[in-house]
Amino acid sequence: MKIGILTSGGDCPGLNAVIRGAVLQGVIEHDTEFVGFKWGWKGVVEEDFVPLVRHDVRGLARQGGTILHSSRTNPFEGEGGGPENIQRMMDRNGIDALMVIGGEGTLTAARRLWDEGGIKVIGVPKTIDNDLAATDYSFGFDTAVEIATEAIDRLRTTADSHGRCMVLEVMGRHVGWIALHSGIAGGAHAILIPEHPQSIEQIAEWVESVRDRGRAPLVVVAEGFMLDGMTEAYSDKGLDAFNRPRLGGIAEQLAPMIEAATGIESRATVLGHIQRGGAPTGYDRVLATRLGIHAVEAAYDGAWGEMVTLRGTEIERVSIAEATGGLNVVPESRYAEAKIFFG
Repeated sequence: MKIGILTSGGDCPGLNAVIRGAVLQGVIEHDTEFVGFKWGWKGVVEEDFVPLVRHDVRGLARQGGTILHSSRTNPFEGEGGGPENIQRMMDRNGIDALMVIGGEGTLTAARRLWDEGGIKVIGVPKTIDNDLAATDYSFGFDTAVEIATEAIDRLRTTADSHGRCMVLEVMGRHVGWIALHSGIAGGAHAILIPEHPQSIEQIAEWVESVRDRGRAPLVVVAEGFMLDGMTEAYSDKGLDAFNRPRLGGIAEQLAPMIEAATGIESRATVLGHIQRGGAPTGYDRVLATRLGIHAVEAAYDGAWGEMVTLRGTEIERVSIAEATGGLNVVPESRYAEAKIFFG
């Protein structure tokens, strides 16, 4: 079998570990031939790929980013786009199947290629937001939480020095898992997530309560958080290739509002792409490697249109349709646990 691997959408730590796990499993156990499509779906529609052999993946588990590069290209657009053109490209090059490593947008596109064109795809979930349904955790999330937690620890010392309120913005378009975990780990005094809009009055009340106890308030906010009355998440950066708003900047909106409501000097920090960079944590290296191994086995079992997933501590399979049919939102019970520490 000849399998094409691609990494698409936002990058995250652990992508290279998936590639390494898949190539080693395929070569050692099945004598599989691999190619890597460059720049995600862009490489697929432009027929731009390179061979992937065992030598190419040496030591990759500890390396951040992706050796194949990534983009937010839509595989249904362009001269070489669409299932018929992609299948012809695969036939020309003897490629039997695609291993698609990506998040919500990438896997939705993969599902459409399977549903509408019968393109043989196996999905591997990738998102630092941890927002994909049907998997308990996705690789990259643990690393992002560690980076955000360190940022909180660092902001706390400068906040204490000046008696300021610090507002840290982390990633999380639709869900607040990074904000929740890093906020709890770093001892944040308020955690604002997309699943639970709040009023500026409530936020100010929490901040003032912290100030009254002689502490410097620290607020963690997910980029997709909305204040009461907002109809969509804050964005002033246009749209991406899948026509979704590019988010970022809600912390810079909140900080002056908090200062105006409380009189406490407030500063915003937008962590941004730092959360995506650097080497993956040990947990993410192991999870990504396991997913790569099991993705190859799924291909040999003919589990087309399915995605490998983490359930508890075991790697299982689900349909990509199930994985992309809903969001892995923060449950009310988990947010209630965190709210005990607000204010």
